Amino acid sequence: MLYRLLSIAILGAAVSSGAMAQDLAKHQFKVIGLNGPTVASIVDEVPFWRETLTKASNGAITADITPLDQMGVDDKTMLRMLRLGVMDFAGMDISKMAGDDPRFEGCDLAGLTLDADKARAACNAYRDVIDRQMQKNWNAKLLAFGGNPPQVFWCRTVVGGLADLEGKKIRVFNNTMRDFLNGVGATAVSMAFAEVVPALNNGVIDCAVTGSLSGNTAGWPEVAKSLYPMSLGWSINVMAVNLNTWKRLDKRTQEFMLEQVNAYEEKMWQTMKKAAAEADNCNTNKQPCTMGKPANITIVPVKPSEAVEHKKLVEGAVLAGWAKRCGPECAKEWNGTVGKSLGLSVPVN
Repeated sequence: MLYRLLSIAILGAAVSSGAMAQDLAKHQFKVIGLNGPTVASIVDEVPFWRETLTKASNGAITADITPLDQMGVDDKTMLRMLRLGVMDFAGMDISKMAGDDPRFEGCDLAGLTLDADKARAACNAYRDVIDRQMQKNWNAKLLAFGGNPPQVFWCRTVVGGLADLEGKKIRVFNNTMRDFLNGVGATAVSMAFAEVVPALNNGVIDCAVTGSLSGNTAGWPEVAKSLYPMSLGWSINVMAVNLNTWKRLDKRTQEFMLEQVNAYEEKMWQTMKKAAAEADNCNTNKQPCTMGKPANITIVPVKPSEAVEHKKLVEGAVLAGWAKRCGPECAKEWNGTVGKSLGLSVPVN
């Protein structure tokens, strides 16, 4: 009897879901997404737009997605393009938008969290702030947060540890990483993801920061000899939609999209955890390595004394640097959201 009731319930849910999908108005969306070689793009974002959404909507919702590296655009301009309606939806590293508003790096300050669940909690605490700023100034609506494996140092030589970074030219992609490197006496170099391999190969830079598996899938082991796994964040991704596009959608389609996006967000965090867990295996030619490419990189362990120094840099140079850029009101709001969730505070004055 229980089995029969469960079967009826499941069938009813499927029919209800199918009916809802069949009732959806047809829409074709233009999407510019994350860097193509990254795990988040390969495993989650591209399949979501090309397969999952279309299947779940019974063909009513389709999308044309192009990873931003294939568009040849500066990823720091993604939010500006979304405001103008160049695309309907966009995937982007939110910290790269901080040149326009420092709040956009507020839940992923360099080294702020060393655990994926804490990183997610920090961004959830700041979700309303990010969405408010997007809607107020960028004609966009925040839909989802995701992440990448820990952002670590890939170096063209075998480094000895934190002290070896002093004096080196190191690629970063946001201001908060620059604050951290200033604290260790290194020179921060802003550089697009796609430019890193030739820059490392030619000695233009000594090291570069990216995800422990993102660098692997993008071919960085071909030009880097060591990986120093001191974390500088999670390269938090967001999905956002142009507000004009969103307001044109009927309520049923909006509800359908939110349901699908919530599932997509959950999947991104699970993918990130799996990628982070497999990164060391892939980078040292061990198994299981299902999400990356077998490589032979020397992983330089973070010493206990360096972990203590990392904490000092985060709570000193990183938090103070960001608070200065963001201003007193912004800092106060951060203390009541992200700071409260992590037990930290930034200087208000």
